[in-house]
Amino acid sequence: MARKQKYSPEFRALAVEEVIERRRPIVDVARELGILPGTLGNWVNRFRKENSDLDDETLELSERAELETLRREVQDLKMENEFLGKAASFFAKKYR
Repeated sequence: MARKQKYSPEFRALAVEEVIERRRPIVDVARELGILPGTLGNWVNRFRKENSDLDDETLELSERAELETLRREVQDLKMENEFLGKAASFFAKKYR
């Protein structure tokens, strides 16, 4: 029978941080660290359950990705709007 391998709390914390804060897939992180994806998934789930009070508005991974995309889009549109305002001002002065 295979023995369970013990991982240090620091190793677990780094692995969970890689998944949660850097928003990387569990499978990729597990492969890089040489652990089973199920094991890392359990650590991540346990962390989320223990720290659910820290983040009242928990977003799914797809919702976070959509939020990030929308934030970038808003920033691009603001820059575009600013540029168009400056261009309109320039042409208004030039053709008076």
